[in-house]
Amino acid sequence: METFTESLKNFYNTISAGLGNWGLQLIGAIAALIIGLWVIRMVMNGISKVFEKRTIDETLQPFLLTTLGFILKLLLIISIAGIVGLPMASFAALLAGVGLALGAAFNGSLGHIASGVMLLIFRPFKVGDLIKTNGAFGFVKEISVFVTVIETFQNETEIIPNSAITANKITNLTKIGNLRIDMPFAIRYGADITKAKEIVMNILKNDANVLKNGNVAPRVAVNNLGENSVELLALPYVDCNNYWDVFWDTRQKIVEALGNAGYEAPLPQRVVTMTK
Repeated sequence: METFTESLKNFYNTISAGLGNWGLQLIGAIAALIIGLWVIRMVMNGISKVFEKRTIDETLQPFLLTTLGFILKLLLIISIAGIVGLPMASFAALLAGVGLALGAAFNGSLGHIASGVMLLIFRPFKVGDLIKTNGAFGFVKEISVFVTVIETFQNETEIIPNSAITANKITNLTKIGNLRIDMPFAIRYGADITKAKEIVMNILKNDANVLKNGNVAPRVAVNNLGENSVELLALPYVDCNNYWDVFWDTRQKIVEALGNAGYEAPLPQRVVTMTK
């Protein structure tokens, strides 16, 4: 009986010692995780401020910060595994297995990452550019690992997966630095074309948002001879930020000026000849 009692005591002491050691390791791991995440957050804030002071390209900043944050958190997890007492070889094999499982589960996400890298390497656009892609039309606000964020003229935020962008047409309206807005308008046959062109040209020259120097000087030209009218085309060049101001306001000024000058709307007309 004494031998059995002694065996139970030894078993209890062993279990207690094991639980005590494991409990201390678990507490240490939790404390290390909390402190480590706090340190990583402070480090990332510091790196972000350094990027801003060093004027690092805004296109690269989100991508670099996300990548650095991932690496630091991975190192933290490896360190915590050492505190708990997991063998590094076994832990590395576990990470590899988890990585393969996640890769299979998030195959599309890996495609987004690859597309994000392609966007950063080939640079079809950068943060601040005005682009058209995937049905979105607006300014690029961020290029991250997985998605590109576009702010439209309606103040809508379009979040587009990177793979969807690289798989479709990209129109960069900022690449050259200015845009030409084609504004068609029509006058009746028999109306004074030269005077109409002068009226429209004066509007373009007096518009503060229309560029006027060198190769981007505005022009007015005859574009087409329609069935009922002569179609003319106003061709102002503008800065990307003033696109809609000219697109809407200048077009209205043209219509009003032609109306005040006596140019009537070129409504459909028919010439009827009667014979006996």
